[in-house]
Amino acid sequence: MASESEKIVYFEDLQPPKMKIEGTVSSVVKTAVAATTTTTTKRQRSLVDMFGPSTKKQKLETPSSSQESSGSATSKGSPSGSGVKRNTFNSIPFSLSAFRESLTEDQKRLLALECDTIGKSWLKVLTEELKKPYFIQLKEFLWQEGVRDASHLTPKVFPPAKDIYAWSNSPLGKVKVVIIGQDPYHGKGQAHGLCFSVAKGVQIPPSLKNIYKEIQAEYPEFKQPNHGNLMAWATNGVLLLNTCLTVKAHEANSHSMKGWENFTDKIIQLVDQYGGANLNNRGVGQGVVFMAWGAPAAKRVAKLDKKKHLILTSAHPSPLSAHRGFLGNGHFRKANEWLEGKYGVEATVDWCNLDVQ
Repeated sequence: MASESEKIVYFEDLQPPKMKIEGTVSSVVKTAVAATTTTTTKRQRSLVDMFGPSTKKQKLETPSSSQESSGSATSKGSPSGSGVKRNTFNSIPFSLSAFRESLTEDQKRLLALECDTIGKSWLKVLTEELKKPYFIQLKEFLWQEGVRDASHLTPKVFPPAKDIYAWSNSPLGKVKVVIIGQDPYHGKGQAHGLCFSVAKGVQIPPSLKNIYKEIQAEYPEFKQPNHGNLMAWATNGVLLLNTCLTVKAHEANSHSMKGWENFTDKIIQLVDQYGGANLNNRGVGQGVVFMAWGAPAAKRVAKLDKKKHLILTSAHPSPLSAHRGFLGNGHFRKANEWLEGKYGVEATVDWCNLDVQ
């Protein structure tokens, strides 16, 4: 059986936090840092690997006071018990087994889906949110609607249970653009956990057709695909987040005001705090692009810091409103210009690439 230190891992940890050591640096810490910097493919490390059994006092180097306020975390309640202040997203430890053990039996039943399907870079900063009364109440409602574990079929609720958190496969520290949707598509076989996107083989929805039309206007080389699957964007740092993550079959907005709005507000808050943390290897959020189409989406980003983020708003791409400001908004090119200026050309999004593997 693995020891507790072996079960604690760091996700998206491309570089170790910079350390200032008062006194002589222990050989264990030196070895851990050297091993990490020379093995870039190793993406998970134990707490012992990170800090070692050194008895010397250690403290994290603070990048700047402004970065502390936007991306800091403390080790209060962490398994190390060191009380060391941690300023980077990557330095937050997470143990799935320890989280499961912290749950009551009822919580284990209700949160099995979240433990199994939420991307771990998100799950590690959502553990307290998932245990809040509003979210447990939401999960009780979904349980009665037939949404249980990932293997359970949900013919009356979309998307399938296994896809509800598909958006979380975009690692939090690598998120650079957020597109905010409303409800999942409520037709059979359409929704698959990414806003505006549909599974390959499903007819392209009208709103997505207008999105393609706008991309083509901004990038004439864009060739509209014969499918509506946006997974290629999701794997390139684009968070495709609906406001409500489930819907009853053929009943638009049927799961609104059940708790999803609170949960996805928390997701936006986390992106505000940590989004882009691993685009510059500094480990703290430096700002991302938010695309909010339509009044409800614009309301959700209204309080975000416009100096930190690029916030782009316009009419919704629905055929009912696209000609009132969505078409011609230039959002895709504006996003890339901002990302290139902020992080470099390698951080831009290839909006024209929608190849599905």
